[in-house]
Amino acid sequence: MIEKHIVLEDIDPVIFYGINNSNIQMIKALYPKLRIVARGNIIKVLGDEEEMCAFEESITALEKYCAEYNSLNEEVILDIIKGKSPKIEKKGDTIVFSVTGKPITPRSVNQQKLVQEYEKNDMIFAVGPAGSGKTYTAIALAVRSLKNKEKKKIILSRPAVEAGEKLGSYLVI
Repeated sequence: MIEKHIVLEDIDPVIFYGINNSNIQMIKALYPKLRIVARGNIIKVLGDEEEMCAFEESITALEKYCAEYNSLNEEVILDIIKGKSPKIEKKGDTIVFSVTGKPITPRSVNQQKLVQEYEKNDMIFAVGPAGSGKTYTAIALAVRSLKNKEKKKIILSRPAVEAGEKLGSYLVI
């Protein structure tokens, strides 16, 4: 019998463990020979060495999936633990995944152009009528840069004196 501590990094333990710890309960049921205790972002495991290795591989794969898609469900857990590759959501034009795991994608051709130009240029000015998705797309791109650790912080700013309407801008550093 050996004891091992696995630290979950770069993911939210609440998403990983599931609502009312449903995900971690399912994982415990799939590994009945191990004693698994989850507290915060640390999973403490006690049991047989062979079973422990399989468990650690599964947890690493689940952690990687959770970090990429910001969600984890029963189907994915079963697929990964059984050694299958999970059904991957269409990721083609996804900018970033929201806190709930919903993909944020460009909604129009012009938003897709904005995303493509973002990849090529250091600075972009988006001009268009209200409601065309300029801020929506720009903030999604900023959050993606922040999540991928390409940038350190996002600074939101607005004028101290208003000129008839509430204007604002952001800066990604």
